[in-house]
Amino acid sequence: MSRQLPVRREPAGLLVFSLLLLVFAASLPAQRRGMDEHARSRGVRPDHTIFSPLDLPAPNRFRTASGAPGADYWQQRVDYRIDVTLQPITRTITGKEHVTYYNNSPDPLDYIWVHLEQNVLRKDSIGSLADGTSAMGGPTDHNDGVRVTEVSAAGQNIAHQVYDTMMRVSLPITLVPGKTFECDIAWAFDVPKRVFRRYGTMNVKKGTIWELAQWFPAVAVYDDVHGWNTLPYMGTGEFYTNFGTYELNITAPRDHIVVATGVLQNEEQVYTGVQRERLAQARKSTEPVMIRSKDEVGKLDSRPAGDGPLTWRFHSENVRTVAFASSEAFILDAASVGETLVQSVYAEDSLPVWGKSTAMLCAAIKGYNERLHPYPYPVATNVAGIEGGMEYPMIIFCSGRNKRNERGLYGVTTHEIGHNWFPMMINTDERRHAWMDEGFNTFINMYSTADWFDKNNKPSKPSTYAMMMRMPGVPVVTQADRLNGLQLGLLQYQKTGVGLQLLREHILGAERFDFAFRTYIQRWKFKSPQPADFFRTMEDAAGMDLAWFWRGWFLEDALLDQAIDGVRVSSRGARITFLNKERMVMPVTFEVEYEDGTKEIQRLPVQVWFKSDKVVHLVKSDKTIVSVRLDPERMLPDNKRGNNRWKAEQ
Repeated sequence: MSRQLPVRREPAGLLVFSLLLLVFAASLPAQRRGMDEHARSRGVRPDHTIFSPLDLPAPNRFRTASGAPGADYWQQRVDYRIDVTLQPITRTITGKEHVTYYNNSPDPLDYIWVHLEQNVLRKDSIGSLADGTSAMGGPTDHNDGVRVTEVSAAGQNIAHQVYDTMMRVSLPITLVPGKTFECDIAWAFDVPKRVFRRYGTMNVKKGTIWELAQWFPAVAVYDDVHGWNTLPYMGTGEFYTNFGTYELNITAPRDHIVVATGVLQNEEQVYTGVQRERLAQARKSTEPVMIRSKDEVGKLDSRPAGDGPLTWRFHSENVRTVAFASSEAFILDAASVGETLVQSVYAEDSLPVWGKSTAMLCAAIKGYNERLHPYPYPVATNVAGIEGGMEYPMIIFCSGRNKRNERGLYGVTTHEIGHNWFPMMINTDERRHAWMDEGFNTFINMYSTADWFDKNNKPSKPSTYAMMMRMPGVPVVTQADRLNGLQLGLLQYQKTGVGLQLLREHILGAERFDFAFRTYIQRWKFKSPQPADFFRTMEDAAGMDLAWFWRGWFLEDALLDQAIDGVRVSSRGARITFLNKERMVMPVTFEVEYEDGTKEIQRLPVQVWFKSDKVVHLVKSDKTIVSVRLDPERMLPDNKRGNNRWKAEQ
């Protein structure tokens, strides 16, 4: 049975009834003032307001009006068999992959596009800057990027052209719907000593920790919305890829421990007998079991006997990419949540706080299992390395430099593992719609973090984040590559997360929201939704028209400013005038305090703003009203709270 979060309930009212008087504002309503001149020039209706229906793509056989996948929904699939070798001395990654591409679309294809993301390190890349930094956000060494040494099919070389971080591969024959194409690609690249994000190396006392991600040629997405998705890799925007099955074979020095996306297939070759026994114990334990301890790191008997490197073999299904980490310095511990093996690898340098990593990971997964949907994979691994926080299927990278801050480690751990729901299972287009994974994840993290630190600790209220609204001209839906770091964090993470919290706690209520949100997850798991699919599903399953909310919070840069314009008190009660002074609209919640000290909370639906920015509300009571306060529980990110209170003159 799913756990329900507490929902705020309004106190029972006194024997008071309300009469709403809607009066037209003397000037054009704020909802209409927000319409830009471009819209006017296109002949938008004069009654276009924030409540008007959204201009969404027309529903079709692929994506329905309810927000569900249509009867003819399709998506491509790509399977990989990858053999890769890590050569620490030369800092080189050398690999060869066999790619099987399934054309499930209704379209014949004459070529495919392949991502070569490491080309962002080339000086001539669109993502590189002349000062030695890159669009990835910080100090990064330039190099030659990906050295493609082979592109072949059935043993014959095939034509290919590289353009920045993309490679077009010409197909020998047209790939018709329902058929597959197989090819082989061989490549190599050098791991820079300085790279700002997603992968790299960290030197520790007993060795070096290698983290490899976005590291192999990956076929781009071809979908029903954009055709080929060929946005070049810029660093800020993350990735949008295809689901597939991976056979990943990693060859690394014998003294290394390797972890990766997937289920390890050859434990008997890469672990000692004692370590295998401990892993078997961990699979039955909810408490962490030490597989290789701090004292065992560096000892010969903690690795299998023999000479030369070892090859670690991993298998994964229904994943959108793979990543791995390798080090001779790794401590390894593990436990289980249901059928999922949960493990952490870290160096002695990251103790003591990283000793809690596996317990944190177990707690986060357990909470998301109960609230959202069962964790979709058989393994979850946390890696302490150079990357501050990054997610991949079944494996996450969190800062290994964090050795004492428990709140910091839990925060990044629950965030990165949360990404295995969004976007690893719900495969959103992170390049264009980062808010659909970062923001959704920020939202679920609020409750997970409260769980870990205090079972009764509720997330901060949305009013705490009013400052994030002050981003004129920049709506949430802006593509991540076009935002600076501050904008990205405030809009795509915080504003989206707080918006969903507001929708759950203040607009829909917990039960109604949770049903709709889980419906979205169930409909789109292992599929690729667009924003319209989310908007439509939430409205369909919640049974509410939310165009005003999506437009004000996500599609525009609207502000919220509710105000009390005046209160006329009489022996029969009071006439309260409320104003909506900015474009965004929200339900009106207010508290009336009486002379005898009693208080009453009333709520007006958001529809009171449908015709006007001014609402006159009549409260009937035989008691004297001494104060009125808007948003008494401080739920709304009101831009100017100074006009939210009225007090009777003494």
